[in-house]
Amino acid sequence: MSSPEMPWGPRQSMIKLDYAVIKYEVDDEPVFRGGFQASDAPPAGGELSVERVQATPEQLYQLQKEESVKGVAPIMPLLLIEPEESEADPSGEGSTWGISAIGAETSPFDGSGVTVAVLDTGIDASHPAFSAVEVIEKDFTGEGDGDRNGHGTHCAGTIFGADVDGLRIGVARNVDRALVGKVLGGQGGSTEGILDAVTWAVSEGAQVISMSLGIDFPGMVESLRGRGVPSRAATSMALAAYRDNVRVFDTIADLARRSDRFGRGAVIVAASGNESHREGGDSEQGYVVDAAPPATAEGILSVGALGLQDSGEYTIASFSNANPNLSGPGVDVISAAMGGGLRALSGTSMATPHVAGVAALWAEKLSQDDALTVEQLSAMLVGRVEKTGLAFPDAGGGMAFAPQE
Repeated sequence: MSSPEMPWGPRQSMIKLDYAVIKYEVDDEPVFRGGFQASDAPPAGGELSVERVQATPEQLYQLQKEESVKGVAPIMPLLLIEPEESEADPSGEGSTWGISAIGAETSPFDGSGVTVAVLDTGIDASHPAFSAVEVIEKDFTGEGDGDRNGHGTHCAGTIFGADVDGLRIGVARNVDRALVGKVLGGQGGSTEGILDAVTWAVSEGAQVISMSLGIDFPGMVESLRGRGVPSRAATSMALAAYRDNVRVFDTIADLARRSDRFGRGAVIVAASGNESHREGGDSEQGYVVDAAPPATAEGILSVGALGLQDSGEYTIASFSNANPNLSGPGVDVISAAMGGGLRALSGTSMATPHVAGVAALWAEKLSQDDALTVEQLSAMLVGRVEKTGLAFPDAGGGMAFAPQE
């Protein structure tokens, strides 16, 4: 006979999984906004936190009944969305092609007064490109601050890096406060770490959050198999965990957008992924993969990668996943290299910081107009894209484009 407290019968022995639990401890009465029922209305004030718990399904059922719990999902491994090395010459003067393509050269805005968060592999804060920026680092991997990979440094350079050897690499060159959350180390990362990092970034006043990472589904399957779960069952459990994590990212993105810290909140942009292979050879057929979580979560803006053709038209990168919300320059992107100097890389990871930089420019403009809200900032990013020179349909709304007046 089933227990009256649980929708299943008693278990003799159950594997305990580690879960990330999103809590919002409410300080005030809920605020009712259009489109929300009473049970869904975000609170007027409170503390957002992420906790790790280990629980059986029975214990999880009881946990989810707590009023402060807004989302629960098994902790899954994360992997860096690996870029491709580029043969482009990482030198020159003027601006990179991406800076020109998104209209940053002609924009009167430079990111002044905007706080940007980069959740990645960390940053080489000693790089000259960041000498004028207040860089606030926080490690979520246990590995310590700093960047041992170079990916986070490259992304940060595209968002707010100063000119290097006469070459402009940064979209929002006058951002003076950057939050750098190290969520990926030598052993990867976890969904708990990224959820915790988003919470930290929001609490520290980030208006724009940039991340280029993906959920490691095969890694979750292997982890479960290593604990004695049969292969088919491990795959089913990993699929359920994948689904639950997408829902939790929906929740954290919604709370980030609706955070009442300074009455603002944060827009999150994320790489759509590099798993596609659009150019099949004689013995290899091309294929396209849809944008992957967490970029596909509701409330997160997914970013695809564009390249520049000799004709001056833009083309979707062969590796870029399909159906992003919008796109940015992501092929042969020159930015800051770990240890100093410059480096060229290609990937949706390189497109995402271009969009984050454009978001910083729009945030500055909207702030000056006393109109900065997350909804308005998101609308400007998606609605004010550039479509001229796009020779393909799969770029989302189009190329992110900076405000021009």
